[in-house]
This record gives sequence, structure tokens and C-alpha cells, in this order.
Amino acid sequence: MLVSRSDRITTFAVLSAVALVTTLPILGVVMLSLHESNAQVAGFELPDRPHFETYRQAWTTARFSTFMWNSAKISALVVVATVVISVLSGYAFGTMRFRGSNALFNVLLFGMIVPYEAVVVPLYHDLKWAHLVNTQWSVVLPLLGTNVAFGSYWMRAYFRTAPPSLIEAAAIDGAGSFRTLWKVLLPGGRPAVLTLTVLVFMWSWNEFLLPLIMLSSDAQRTAPLGLPYFSTRYSTDRVGLAAAAVMVALPIVVVFVALQRSFVRGITAGAVKE
Repeated sequence: MLVSRSDRITTFAVLSAVALVTTLPILGVVMLSLHESNAQVAGFELPDRPHFETYRQAWTTARFSTFMWNSAKISALVVVATVVISVLSGYAFGTMRFRGSNALFNVLLFGMIVPYEAVVVPLYHDLKWAHLVNTQWSVVLPLLGTNVAFGSYWMRAYFRTAPPSLIEAAAIDGAGSFRTLWKVLLPGGRPAVLTLTVLVFMWSWNEFLLPLIMLSSDAQRTAPLGLPYFSTRYSTDRVGLAAAAVMVALPIVVVFVALQRSFVRGITAGAVKE
């Protein structure tokens, strides 16, 4: 299908306008964070020279080093466990036929339909009974449950696009199930796996409600919880709050930029095609 030049120009203009509108607030926060501490800044005012002392103060004085480390550990655990379990379950549901597979998959999808916010009160009491409240496992386990439901659906959709002849050829060559997965199917599914990795990391890093309910100790706070903690104790320091916000958002930006090509390929190459 040919696209006319006027359509391309219109699309480019609309996308540029949307990008400008969404980028300006981010640039404003970044520029504000580069001013001196407690500076009175109005609008998009560039600093005379970049000041990074505020980042150091937020990192040390406001204990953001602890908050960031806690978020990194929780996100790493959730991402690794989700990707491993999702690849295995997606492979089973996508390429194998066994009794009750459809019913079991529908039960798994129920985790995508019911948000954990609807069951957070009994969830809290269950984790309290298990003596897991105020530990990082009280955040990791619920996030793992919700993300595995989506991840299994995501990877199942990819494995269903694999040619049956490819799997049959691997079986004729003597490859078992795990070897077929690891050597034959998984290399071609790298974009789907990396896309799942980016999504799960983003969701886990930005999670706010679960840590707010489950973690009561300052030593266990995550980075998103650190922002209201910072604003409560340093409410007059807008520059410091901007620096803290940049630090919280930076890991997601770094991960997305590093994996953006695989992420885009995983979205556009029919990774969720049925």
C-alpha cells in the first residue's frame, strides 16, 4: 500500500507535536534538577552551569541509595523469575497438547482479569500469617503472580507461531523438549523475551501500591516510595525533589534505550499474534 507524501507529512507533524508535548515536562524536570539546591526557578530556566550536588544530597541524605538498591533487587527477582516461568509455561501451552490444558490456561488468564488491588486486603493478611510482611518477598511474590499470567500468555502466543515442522524436525534429530526449546525455538524468540523483560521491569520498578501496603520499614522502602518520603521531609526543596524524580526514572530509561530495537521488533513482529 502506497502512502502519499501529504499523508507522510501529516503523520510526521502529528507525531512531532505529540513528542514535543510529552517531552517538554520531562525536560523541565531535568533542567530544574540541575540548578542549585533551593533555587527559585520559574518555567524552563536553564542553569548557568549544571549543579550535581543535589543528586549527591538526595542519594546520601535522603537515603535514595537504599531505596534504589531495594527496587533493583525486587525488580531483578521479579524479572528473572517471571521470564523463566513464562518461557516454560508458554512453551508448554503453545506447543504441547495435554488433558486440561485449555482449562488450566484459562485459570492462568484469570490472573490478568482480576487486579491484585481487588484482593490486596486478604493478600496482606495471608502474607502476614506467613510472616512475610515488611520483607521484600511480600512485594516479589504478588508481582510474580500477576506478571507470570501475562508472561505466559505472551510467550504462548509466540510459540504458537512456530512452524510445527520445525519442532518435528528437532524431534526426529533426537532433541528432547528442553533442547528443542533452548536450541531451536528460543533463539528466534529473543525479541519476544526481551520485550517481556522490559515490560516486567518497568511494571516492577514503578510499583507503588504493594510496597506502600506491605513495607512499613524505612530500610525496606523502594524508589517510588522514596519520592513521597523525600517530599515530606524536604518539601521546600523543589530542586532536590526533581533530582530524586530523575534518579527514579533513569533506570527505566536506560533499560528501554538499551533494548529498544528488540522491544520494537517484539511488538511489531507479531509477538502476540494468535
